[in-house]
Amino acid sequence: MTLDLLPIGQRARIVAVDWPSLVAEEARRLRALGIEEGASVQIANRGVFGGRDPIAITVGRMTVALRRVHAAAMQVETQ
Repeated sequence: MTLDLLPIGQRARIVAVDWPSLVAEEARRLRALGIEEGASVQIANRGVFGGRDPIAITVGRMTVALRRVHAAAMQVETQ
């Protein structure tokens, strides 16, 4: 399943990221925030308008807003 499809509140671990599908600068920022393979994440909230962007995820003690396209590039397995 991809991160964008994970239900709110469900914990998961990122198992793969399609880095080539992301802009290099954006991929570097995500990695700097610890959003990469092996990271434990949880969906905290979703936007309420249109495409339901952005998605707020919890990584460790941080909450980070991601675009749906970024979350769709990440394969996760539930914990």
